[in-house]
Amino acid sequence: MKQVLIVDDSPVIRKVARRLLEAEGVQVSEAEDGKQGLAACAFLMPDAILVDWMMPEVDGFKFVKELRAMPGGAAPKVVFLASDNDVASMARAMHAGADEYMLKPFDGPILKDSFRRAGAL
Repeated sequence: MKQVLIVDDSPVIRKVARRLLEAEGVQVSEAEDGKQGLAACAFLMPDAILVDWMMPEVDGFKFVKELRAMPGGAAPKVVFLASDNDVASMARAMHAGADEYMLKPFDGPILKDSFRRAGAL
């Protein structure tokens, strides 16, 4: 069973994403911020990660860069989650190491499609 980590400071986003991903038959874990997300990855590297852009302490860009520098950190497929359709931010996320970019708000088909395009489902 695939393991997906959701890294977002919004409990609502984590709850919705968890429900949608579990419906796809994946095991889901959560982290409230980038720092907790990196600790979770150091403990058990997931197959895929949904990471929010704007978080306290360690934002999504820094999270992805630090993830990719970790042992085994090149393997997870990363879907970057943002509330802004800014081309520069998309490019920055992809340059940091994200595999796909998704905008809030999202629904089940959008989430599934983003994970499929990233090669995570």
